[in-house]
Amino acid sequence: MFRVVIDQQRCKGCGLCVEFCPQDNIKLSSAMNQAGYHPACIISEEACTGCQMCALMCPDVCIEIYRVKAEAEVNA
Repeated sequence: MFRVVIDQQRCKGCGLCVEFCPQDNIKLSSAMNQAGYHPACIISEEACTGCQMCALMCPDVCIEIYRVKAEAEVNA
């Protein structure tokens, strides 16, 4: 499983991450950030495959992907 962190205040809502996500798992928020943009947001972290395509395409480097260890891995 993966954790997706999008810096809502730095995102300019360009939509490149939305366009290039192979899982169609990112959308632009209906809310605005402090700069007046509609930032990107993840739809479902469970659907994320961790491909990092969104982070690679983000021109403002607003997206970070973290691998979350499953409980079985932690307890092993």
